[in-house]
Amino acid sequence: MGNWTHLIRFIAKEDGQAHYGQVDATRYPDVGLTTYEGKEEVKVKEVTGGLYDGVVTDRELSVAQLLPPLLATDIPLIRCMGLNYKDHAAEAKMAIPDVPILFIKPRTAINGPHPAAINVPKLAQDGTSDYEAELTVIIGKEGRDIPEERALDHVLAYTAGNDVSARTQQFATSQWSFSKGFDGSAPLGPVLVAPSALPTPDAGALRIRALHNGAAVQDSNTREMIFNVAKQIAWLSQGTTLERGTVIMTGTGPGVGIMRDPKVVLKHGDDMRIEIEGIGTLVNRVVYE
Repeated sequence: MGNWTHLIRFIAKEDGQAHYGQVDATRYPDVGLTTYEGKEEVKVKEVTGGLYDGVVTDRELSVAQLLPPLLATDIPLIRCMGLNYKDHAAEAKMAIPDVPILFIKPRTAINGPHPAAINVPKLAQDGTSDYEAELTVIIGKEGRDIPEERALDHVLAYTAGNDVSARTQQFATSQWSFSKGFDGSAPLGPVLVAPSALPTPDAGALRIRALHNGAAVQDSNTREMIFNVAKQIAWLSQGTTLERGTVIMTGTGPGVGIMRDPKVVLKHGDDMRIEIEGIGTLVNRVVYE
């Protein structure tokens, strides 16, 4: 699957064109925050070829702007896990599920890091627009009926994600896809990190936080997942082909806005960030359409 470990899509200062680039994680451990703050120029090695077979070259380019790490055309479907953190289930006073809970987002929900914004449509401007910090998996090798012990072989990379949700619409029906599937409701980024570049290839012990206008509103760890990444892939692939490019959002921890007292709502102009250890910070501004 190529030889990159920390992959971004970006506009280069040198030519104004979109490129893939390999980030030096020792120099820029949080490329999302570094590019957002703009205090230093970020230089990366150009990656030639595609998302799945990209080769790191010696050509150095300067980052003018981060782009979504994946194009909508790269993604067949976004599969999302509901109620997959033990601490979130405890917060919601809900029983631990026996099997994974699945809903989907369309690929039109894909979004990226700053300067991309979380666009809240008029339907969701009712005081219930919410955030969910999520470790996100990108499938790099197609498979069906994948055994759990081979599931991680199908992972291309991990990134940070925000499952932006419209709670009024969510609670109006037992089906969640509409309330979570608005355009741009799945910001991802800032970087795709290969499993080999994390402490464990299952990303099984990473701190994950959501910050709303600078305040930490979610603070959990991926070890709290009820169904780990391998179990999710094995379950989802039963009788079902997981195509290359499939995005899996793996669930969220406690502290979502609707559960807080007082409630936290995404409002126009808010600063929303998802921070995952070893991956970095996904920064977005909230815009009411």
